[in-house]
Formats: sequence, structure tokens, C-alpha cells
Amino acid sequence: MSPKTAAEEHARELAESSRQSEWSHPSFGAELFMGNFRPDLVLDFPHQDAEDREIGDRFLEKLGEFLKDQVDADEIDRNLKVPDEVIQGLVDLGAFSMKIPKEYGGLGMSQINYNRAVALVASHCASTAVWLSAHQSIGVPQPILHFGTEEQKNHFLPRLAKGAISGFALTEAGVGSDPANMNTTAVLSEDGTEWILNGEKLWCTNGLIAELLIVMAKTPSKMVKGRERKQISAFIVEGKAPGFEVTHRCEFLGIRAIENGIIRFNNLRIPVGNLLGGEGRGLKIALATLNTGRLTLPAAGAGASRQCLRITRKWSGTRIQWGLPIGKHEAVGSQLAWIASHTYAIDAVSGFASGLAVRGGADIRVEAACAKLFCSEIGVAIAEKTMKIRAGRGYETEKSLRERGEMSFPVERIYRDMRINTIVEGTSEIMRLFIAREALDPHLSKAGALIDPRSPMSEKLRSLAGAAAWYPGWYLSRWLPSLGGVPRHIPHELCGHIRFVRRSAKRLARALFHAMATHAGGLERRQVLLGLFVDIGTELFAMSATVSRAASRQPGDPDDGSNVELADHFCRCATARVQESFRAAASDRIGSAGRRISKGVMNGRYGWLEEGIVPACPDDND
Repeated sequence: MSPKTAAEEHARELAESSRQSEWSHPSFGAELFMGNFRPDLVLDFPHQDAEDREIGDRFLEKLGEFLKDQVDADEIDRNLKVPDEVIQGLVDLGAFSMKIPKEYGGLGMSQINYNRAVALVASHCASTAVWLSAHQSIGVPQPILHFGTEEQKNHFLPRLAKGAISGFALTEAGVGSDPANMNTTAVLSEDGTEWILNGEKLWCTNGLIAELLIVMAKTPSKMVKGRERKQISAFIVEGKAPGFEVTHRCEFLGIRAIENGIIRFNNLRIPVGNLLGGEGRGLKIALATLNTGRLTLPAAGAGASRQCLRITRKWSGTRIQWGLPIGKHEAVGSQLAWIASHTYAIDAVSGFASGLAVRGGADIRVEAACAKLFCSEIGVAIAEKTMKIRAGRGYETEKSLRERGEMSFPVERIYRDMRINTIVEGTSEIMRLFIAREALDPHLSKAGALIDPRSPMSEKLRSLAGAAAWYPGWYLSRWLPSLGGVPRHIPHELCGHIRFVRRSAKRLARALFHAMATHAGGLERRQVLLGLFVDIGTELFAMSATVSRAASRQPGDPDDGSNVELADHFCRCATARVQESFRAAASDRIGSAGRRISKGVMNGRYGWLEEGIVPACPDDND
């Protein structure tokens, strides 16, 4: 192998060995990509039981009062700092122990109530919401709960429940979504009692102030079936241990008050008892943690989107242009309808995914990733439409508006803060690749050896025999009409959308199969095409969850049909996007033209387009 090919092979092997390879429970999202619309898995919307909702209501009331009285979101944004008294107040409320079980001193909240709390905080101050979510969604409590020993749980969880802030350290300057090139190392001391940690981590949220962190590090490789297998392990690290050094605090476009930066480890010693889950399980732990952790971002997006809806409603009703409130002009009114219906969809998708996590009995890898992708992308679009409706006042800062006596809606800050959701915990592009890999898993398990040039002939023959027995019947069924109607509890206005999802799921499964047959092993490099397929599946998932939500009466829901109106409008918009994505995937013109032009950009063919500028970076001097 060339060095480049060998590096790609090692990265692929590490990724494959770290992902959860079996589906222990049914997954609506995974079935959808195979062309199977399973109403039993989606149209029974997971309700929050009354007792759990009452617990959440009481906590949210106290939390809302605290945010309104004690948290100045504009000041926090301008000063790049969440005041110590705010953090202590949240600790006293139990906000940093929401997900820690009661037996360890926490509040023991359900995922639904936790998400409701994050949505409330995010609607007011995104920076404060990140403090809470980085600590509990991906920080130390979550991985310890799922992978820690009883000794680790008893030792660390009570500290965390009392307010010890935690963080998560995976990314490095040269390592983003490809951990195979990780440089941070941990080796056993000579006496075998400690691990010695060296390296540097980038973008560690909460890392600058954390008492405890989960740190991913490369441990000595092992030989597996005669081949070297790289090992990445997870460690619980004390933030005040000798050798722990904060070298830089990063500043960002939005969420400006988060404590995020570069951490350096210089021969930092970790007790062997702080190894989490065993050697070589670090990436498995990271991926499993992110599966649940990703549910927080849709909730945060839901809170910010509700705030945008409130701002646009109030402004559109009071701003007069050409003799009418601007909301009565169709150009603005259509944007209001889009914001309202898509805010409802974000809420439905977030509620559905978190409800599945609470109810159990479902594999939510695809659902969590689809929820993260959909809610972050749609949330950014809602923020942008809100800024357009507010126009110049949307671009103006909250402080400036207040000082000149205007309603100080923080649209500019919301717009900046929302962007991070499409980047953190897996960019939208990485989410598409993650979902595509999971969507293709049934095909790869049956015919993967046929399209893998590295597979020996014996494996190809076995795979061929299995594929020949299974695919004809499966493929034919993707063309035949589905049996069974729409469940009776679905409002008649929404039945057509369910039929569309069912037909489109079969069409999507056929398109994926055709792409596999056409591109074989090269499909993994056709990322634009795969992204279109994922966007289709994600929209179909969102439509299904939104219809399910509209058909399910939740406490506080109105009985005037407004749920159905919002779901219907969202589904009409989503249908148009699905149809456009199918057309783009069929022609693949965007992908093929993009590949040609990207090569030209990389080799300098279009360098003339860069003339007439002053290079933005002083170090940029080719």
C-alpha cells in the first residue's frame, strides 16, 4: 500500500471497529432507509407520563424564574463570561445534576425533562445552555453512567452532583472526525499503577474550568489476527492534576461565554482505576455517548426556534408598512408560516427521539443523528428568516437597540449562537456520512464482500450466494404497493403525507440499491450523492415524527386543529424538498460538476479568481 492508502485503511478499520455493529432493537430510521415504513415504530408517539411531566414542570418553573431574574444573556455575550454567581445559582438549583441518578445525589431527571430544561435555557442564553449540556450530555456523568464501574460511579458521580464541572476532550489540532491520527498518548508506568498522559487537545468545551474530564488517548497497539490494531482509550482526568495545563482560550462567532480552548498534558499521571471501560474502548464510548448526547442539540434548537417565533409574531404584528402590519403582506406572511410549522417540526422530532430514549426498546443511532441533522439545519434557517423579517433591527445588537429605546430582541445574538449546532458534535456533513453508513449496513452485511476489492474470492462467493437468495424478493417488494392503510387515529388531513412517506421510502431504498450497484466500492467517495439520500431519509423521518406528534394529544395541546395545520404545512414544504433531492440524485449533475471544479480549485486552475484582494491572514503569503 502507498502511505496514503495505508492511512485510509487504518482510519476505516478503526472507525468500523468502534461503531456498534449489531442492531439489538428495531429502528424506525434504519428501516425507513431500507424501504420499510413501520407505523408501529413511529405513529405511537412516546408520551411523557403525567408524574414525570409534573416533576419537570416544577423544576422548569424555578429554573425559568432564575433565568429571568439572574441571567443577563446580553451581558454574558458581551463580556465573554458567565458570572460565578450564575453558575453557583444553577448548581444550587440542581441544574448541573439533572441527569445524575438520585442515588448518587443528583435529580435523576428523565431525558425528556432534561431536554425541556435545556430548551428553556437555550431560549434565553445559549452560552449558559452549553455549560449545562457539555457537562451532562457528553461530559463525565454520561459515560460513567453507561460504562463506569460501581467504584467509579460511587467515587465521581456524587462530586459531579455537588457541582464539579466536567468536560470532554477528543479533538486535536490535526484530528477532527478522523481519530486514527490522534497524537495524545497514554502509557503505563513501570510499576503498572498509573497511566502517563501526554499530548494536546483542542476545543475542549468546559475544559478550561473543568474539575473532571473524559480524555481520549492513544494507548499501545495490540495484535489482532496477525495485524496491528490501534487502540484509543478513555480516561477520567482530574483538571487540577500536575501536568494539566490550559494554554489558550478560544473565542467564537457565537456562544461567546463558553470556556473552550486548548489543554496540554505534560506527563500527567492517571490512576489505573480511572481507565473507563477498558483499553481500546475509547471510541466506542465516545460514539455511544454522542448517540444520546446529540439529543440535547435538537432540544436547544427547539428553545431558540420558539423564541424566534415569538419575536417574529410580535414584530410582524406591530411593524406597519404600506398601511398594513408586515405580517399581512404575503411575502412576510409566508415566512411566518414557515417558521411556525418548522418550529413545530423541530419540537416534534426532538420530542420523538428523546421519548424513544426514555421508553427504551429501540435503537436510536439513526434517529438521534437524523434529529441532530434536521433540527440544527432547520434551526439555522429559522434564525436567518427571523433576521430577514426584523431586517436592519435584526442585524443590530441587543445593546444598541436598547440604548436607543427600541424593543431589544436579541436576533443578532440568536443568529450567531445557532450556527454552532450545525458544527458541534459532528458537522452536518459528518452526520450525513454517519447516517449513510448506518443506512447501508443491511446491504453491506449481505453483499459487502462483493463490492470490497480486499475481500478474498471465497468470501465473495459466499456473499454472492446470500445476495442471490435475498435480493430478488427484496427488490421486487420495493416496487409493489404497500399493504395496509393509514392508522385510524391519524387525522385525515395528514393521511396523504403518510402515504407519501411510505412510497418515498421504497423509492429511496431502490435509489440506494442502484447507487451501490453502479458505484460498488466507490460509493463511499460519492459523498454528495449519499448526502442527498440522507437528506431525503431525514425529511421522511421528520415528516413521520411530525404527523405522529400532531395525532397525539399532549398535555396543554389546543383542540382547535392548530397542531394539524402546522404539521400539514410542514409536510408540504418537506415534500417539495424531498422531490427536489430525488431529482438531483437522479441526475447527479451537481456532484459530477462539483468534482471537476473542486479538482481545479485544488490545483490552482481558478487562482485568477482570487486576484484583487488583500489576503485576510498575515501568514498567507504564497
